[in-house]
Order: sequence, then C-alpha cells, then structure tokens
Amino acid sequence: MSKKSLSAAALLLPLALALGACAGTSSAADGADDAETTGPVRIGVVGAGDPYWELYTEAAAEEGIEVEIVDFTSYDQPNPAVSAGELDLNQFQHIIYLATYNVAADDDLQPIGATAIYPLGLYSTKYDDVADIPEGETIAVPNDESNQARALLVLQSAGLIELEDGGSIFSTVADIDADASTVKVEAVDADFTASSLPDFAGAIVNNDFVTKSGLTEDELLAQDDPSDPAAFPYINIFAAKAEDAENPTYLKLVEIFQETQSVQDGVLEVSGGTAVLVKTPVADLVASLNDVQDDIRAKQ
Repeated sequence: MSKKSLSAAALLLPLALALGACAGTSSAADGADDAETTGPVRIGVVGAGDPYWELYTEAAAEEGIEVEIVDFTSYDQPNPAVSAGELDLNQFQHIIYLATYNVAADDDLQPIGATAIYPLGLYSTKYDDVADIPEGETIAVPNDESNQARALLVLQSAGLIELEDGGSIFSTVADIDADASTVKVEAVDADFTASSLPDFAGAIVNNDFVTKSGLTEDELLAQDDPSDPAAFPYINIFAAKAEDAENPTYLKLVEIFQETQSVQDGVLEVSGGTAVLVKTPVADLVASLNDVQDDIRAKQ
C-alpha cells in the first residue's frame, strides 16, 4: 500500500457522534472584565516547548491576562490537576480522551473551546511503505484507551490488522484478530512510542511527540483523515471544571488562541502542516462529550 491519507472508513464509528486548569487578572480585556479572579491563569499542556505557547502568553498579556503554561510529560496528569485546582485549564486532549477520563474518574471537566484536529500517524524508521513491513513484525501503539482504539483503526485501514466486529472507539489490542492480521501490536506509553521506533517495525505516534522526536513526513507511512465528519470527537479542546465553563477570562483565552494568527501559524508549523484548525461551537463540543460518555457508560 502506498503512503497516503487513509479513507473516511478509517474513522467510521458505531456511535451517534454527529449530534452534534489560578485565574485571570481583574484587568483582563473586553469580555473578561467581570472575572472575579486574580493571579495568572495556569494552563496545563503536553509540549510547553512548542514556540507558539510563548506567542500565546504574549498575546494574552496584550489583552491584560497573565498566563502561566505548565508542562506535563504524560497525558494522565493534566486532568486530575485541573480537578484538584492545581491548574485552571488544560489544552492537550480530544473529546474522547476527556470523556474516558470523566467516566473513569467520576469527574465532570468540560470543553470550553476547540483548537484543532490532528491526524494520528503510523511512522517507521525501518520501512518506506506499509507494504514493505514483513509479516510477523510488531507495531507499537499508545496504551491509553482512547488513543489506542484510534491507533488500531489506523492500522486496520492500512491493512495491517483486522479488528473483531470492524473495530470502534472501544477497541483494544485484545480485539485484534491475530489470524487475519499480518503484524503483531504492542501497547506502550504514548510518550515512548516515538523513542521506541528502533525496537519496532513502526509506531503510531501522537502529534505531540512527532516534531520533538525529529520525525518527518518521510517517515510517515499512513494516517487517518481529520476532515472526516466521524473525526469530530477527536477535536482537541481547552478543558475546565464545570463551574468554570463560563468564566469570561477563560473564554477570552480560547478566543485569543483561535484568533491570534501567529499562534495559529505556530500550531500548523509544529504539526508539520497536518493540523486542521477549528472553531467549533462549545455547545457542539459538549453534546459530543455527553454522547461519548453515555456510550462509554453503556459499554461498561
């Protein structure tokens, strides 16, 4: 199979998803003046070294909002930090990841703004094409539930594995039909998929780790299609506590992210031009979150 963006079938999900963290300064600009908070807004991210975060904090400061970017190395840390009040917001995850966290932790964090959809890609430093991967080789995928399921769908669309019942956002490595698959799959921490490439035929690498790992388009063998409508729940978001969902300072910060051209250009650059920038209405994000949470609970 040649290198290519995979077809819309890569993300077809058996769900009705189409229905769709300590505070801002009192001197915040228009729309944030009513915030009853003081001190810097602490935002948790994975990849604070990305240049656009400095541009973002500068743009926020121009609007009278002090922002502190807090870096995390693992996806499992920023949500509990928001819930515990150690952060005001975080920006690192898509809707499905947040839904999975909320259900598992009995939490109620909410999306307050969209950023982008990032394709999930299969990379290899050993092979130039999916068709070159020998039968019996092993591919690494992220071990967190939501990204693992998406990674498996990418591998299935690439013709490397077959998933029982066609796969879904709930698929795990246990759902792989080994007899019908040409490769083996091993789940590892998402932040290690790129660094583990020398040990595997390939790896599904989250966008956060692609550029910082030095991976390039030349090493990309396949990816899913972020423009597919079924990719909606993979929209990345700003998340906050439910009681902070309408905090005007926080909403202003979302607007600054979405409307500052240098920030948007920076997101595209870091993603290698693959990100699809979005400004999805919050109500639609919340509706999708609720749908996914309901489906996760029904599956339990």
